[in-house]
Amino acid sequence: MQNGGKEKGGLLYRIRCRLIGRPRNIHDPLLFQTISLIALLSWIGLGADGLSSSSYGPEAAFTQILGHTYLAVFLALATAATVFIISYTYSKIIEEFPHGGGGYIVATHTLGRVPGVVSGSALLVDYVLTIAVSISACGDAFFSFIPPEYQVFKLSVKLALILFLVVLNLRGVKESVKVLAPIFLLFLVMHVLLLGYGLASNVPHIGAHAASVTTSLNADIGAIGLVSVFAIFLRAFSLGAGTYTGIEAVSNGLQIMRQPRVRTGKRTMLFMAISLSAVAGGILLCYFFMDIQPVPNQTLNAVLANRLFGGWPAGYWIAALIIFSEALLLIVASQTGFIDGPRVMANMAVDSWFPKKFAALSERLTIQNGVLVMGVSALLIVGLTAGSVSTLIIMYAINVFVTFSLSQLGMARFTLKNRMKNPHWRRRFAIFAVGFAVCFTILLVTISEKFREGGYVTLVVTAVIILICYGIYRHYQKVRTAMKKFDEVLLLSNIHLADKPNTKPIDSTKRTAVLLVRRYDGFSVNTFLQLIRNFPGLYNNIIFTAVAEVDSGSFKGKEELDALERSVRSDLMKYVKLARTLGFAADYRMDIGTDVVATASALCESIAHEFPTVTFFTGKLCFRHETIFHKILHNETALAIQRRLQWEGLPVVIIPVPVEL
Repeated sequence: MQNGGKEKGGLLYRIRCRLIGRPRNIHDPLLFQTISLIALLSWIGLGADGLSSSSYGPEAAFTQILGHTYLAVFLALATAATVFIISYTYSKIIEEFPHGGGGYIVATHTLGRVPGVVSGSALLVDYVLTIAVSISACGDAFFSFIPPEYQVFKLSVKLALILFLVVLNLRGVKESVKVLAPIFLLFLVMHVLLLGYGLASNVPHIGAHAASVTTSLNADIGAIGLVSVFAIFLRAFSLGAGTYTGIEAVSNGLQIMRQPRVRTGKRTMLFMAISLSAVAGGILLCYFFMDIQPVPNQTLNAVLANRLFGGWPAGYWIAALIIFSEALLLIVASQTGFIDGPRVMANMAVDSWFPKKFAALSERLTIQNGVLVMGVSALLIVGLTAGSVSTLIIMYAINVFVTFSLSQLGMARFTLKNRMKNPHWRRRFAIFAVGFAVCFTILLVTISEKFREGGYVTLVVTAVIILICYGIYRHYQKVRTAMKKFDEVLLLSNIHLADKPNTKPIDSTKRTAVLLVRRYDGFSVNTFLQLIRNFPGLYNNIIFTAVAEVDSGSFKGKEELDALERSVRSDLMKYVKLARTLGFAADYRMDIGTDVVATASALCESIAHEFPTVTFFTGKLCFRHETIFHKILHNETALAIQRRLQWEGLPVVIIPVPVEL
């Protein structure tokens, strides 16, 4: 397989290899073992998003109860319980969808196409915001210990970090996670110190704190009433929903996990649930115990760290290292957007909601187009909001809980529908029902509270993406309908067949036509028939050529790749049988790869060495009024292959296949 159009050994090729690495060998029997993640690395790559939300989620909740800070105790308990409820439901989703059960897949399979595209669109916005929020919060945490005169560089640093992560993720998921793993471990060590000391130092005062909670609660109930106290709590609980934003990522990223995937995914989910509930709940308790109050240009976690370690020798540097570890972990957390965002795009592309090219894999086996779109989108949104975490969090939490709510509702419906197959369906249904109630309540409160403060932007952007998806879907549906007429040629009702099939072997000294085909369908058969009608008697040999394209839909394991190769070979043999029935000597050639253009071009060049007198043919859809929209939605594969082969001095004929829409 040739490298994506870059000549091996050239300067651009060497630079590209330095930046993102050399192409992976799709034929490597240990490929999936090499690139898959064990539970620990999955926890780092996908769980960091959830764990890092402790840097801003508890703070967002706590700032809503200033004047009623005793409610932090109840928030800590509610936060831990919610984390475990949502994590448990997603563990069950992992069992039901072992190839990846993210919100898009779950909603599509359990609720239908419309809820599916809503969930998928919400997820895409969510994952862009995952990157934007994580990097912005990282910058804020880092600059909490930077002198004020350097604050002007904060936005530039945030944008530079996003660019760095784009390059890192183009290298591959495992490579990026390994680079960032020490950061994750540093965060854990420093926060064990922070929370361990913060909670342990308050153990002697636990009675006084308990009395304070009771006294303050009774005083508030007497002054404003129990309903008002609950409303304050519910508002803080809902607006701190950013704490739960990374939980869904594990079920969506199962494809990158080591076999057995279900066990690895569930173990990763358990790691995330325990770590997130402990850190987020512990931080809320420490805020209350230490009576933390906001300080300009500092996060509440920075204030807490300074309060706890300010009196220690080198206490300033310990506090700085704790917050620095948070800032660095937020970089790791943005990985979730780069890992799972492109996967959602790929799944939607397979279902025709997105351009097909978003399901393609690069030669490094990454969803390159998706990574680039996520990176560019994150750059734009961070630039437009000046990296304001408070603004981004409002946008972030809404879409997260759109997806959460649809997933919980879908699984509740799925459980009811399949209740006869599961003796414990009542318990499972109850968990999903509770999960839906919690998630939907948070969604409603967040929208009502933050709609005018920027929440409407998220809803509008998501609605626009949904409309774009429907436009793309309708176009692909029209093309499919228009192409059904070509399937009629498969009946071969108007084709003159030879009395006896041609059984002669291929003669490489005679004129040979090489036809690049797709699967065995009306489009490719029609192209073949046009070839023999337009060039009657000119070619003695017909070679059918195809590439088994490995995209995100087929790249799930060695068994899937083997099945893909068998399917392509079976289709090619049908073409050979058809050609021999029509009196031609025929054979086939095939290869497997992620880049159709590069793989097909290399295959054709090898065929040209085998058959000196050869002409290459390929078909191309033609529209009466072609626009940029058509170029985006349909790969220009035929033209790209023609350019490459013509550069090598090989004749290529493109046979037009008109499509009336």
